[in-house]
Amino acid sequence: MTDRNLTELITRRRMHGLYLTRQCEDIVTLARELMGLHSWFCRNVCFSAIIRGANTYGWKTSLTKTWLYRGTLHGVAYDDLPELLALHTGDTYLDQWLGKDIVRAAAAEVLRYMEDGVYSRAEFRRIFDGVYDEKVIAALFSPWGGVFVYLARLGKVAFRDMESRDFDLISAEPTQGREDVLPGLLRRYFTAYGPATLADAAWFLGFWKNDAKKLRDIPLDGLDRFELNKSVYYYSGDEDTADIPALTLLSGFDPIIVSYTERGAVLPAEYKSRVILKSGICNPTIAVNGRVAGIWNIKGREPIVEFFETQPAQTTRAAAEMVDAIRRRTAKEKTVR
Repeated sequence: MTDRNLTELITRRRMHGLYLTRQCEDIVTLARELMGLHSWFCRNVCFSAIIRGANTYGWKTSLTKTWLYRGTLHGVAYDDLPELLALHTGDTYLDQWLGKDIVRAAAAEVLRYMEDGVYSRAEFRRIFDGVYDEKVIAALFSPWGGVFVYLARLGKVAFRDMESRDFDLISAEPTQGREDVLPGLLRRYFTAYGPATLADAAWFLGFWKNDAKKLRDIPLDGLDRFELNKSVYYYSGDEDTADIPALTLLSGFDPIIVSYTERGAVLPAEYKSRVILKSGICNPTIAVNGRVAGIWNIKGREPIVEFFETQPAQTTRAAAEMVDAIRRRTAKEKTVR
């Protein structure tokens, strides 16, 4: 098989595994199979689900919003949390900044106050004012998560729902260690996201370089594999796949873009800066024949479509209709609720 054919195989199988050429009607099943749906902006979850054919009614409470992997927010199937959280349970950057004693003491106090009905970051900042100096309070209750990331990774805390900024107590503590869950999660990754490399898997699962080496020792019997540009790609070849669509909408932080170290198969290098901004935000995009060719959004209840290069009028019109269909779907569901 030629390099060109292998590159096409990568795109075709990834689009199949990530439900871009087939449908997954249940949003919880979708989140479980994709090991979480990225939710830096919560509406990305809704967009991603609609694009993949899922029923989004009640999605704000169907999924649990919490921090996974690289410290990024995801909408997750609740019963999947103990296994997913076992990869990095108890990890927190705050230990280096503040010291373990302060972090553990503050976390215990936060849990105690939550049991008494305190759930918002702003309330906690007021409660802890005078207990710690402003620098410590800013770190513990940072908009990026602070002590709540630590508690979330223990399976004790999550956001109240997919749109809320407040937190709630949960009971999803991991019952296994990292070494116990890693083989199964690695196989789940290659089944949904393959063809992919071990480097892709390490990136997705949030491993640093030294820890990533451990993946090489995990048996991957039963998975298909091939070599391209001196890298080995693993995937599950059990199912037939559809052709690459002529036109595909991708959500912001779409899995087919952000889940790999090498994104060239879907994201041309010349467009990268227009898709992934310096702030880290990944825009919703439009793929033509499996490769990103533009961006889209919904602003002021209006569909916005912008191609990077001139496209046939039929393509531009079809993309606008697809975006408007999402706008109408989300507007209708807000009215129903």
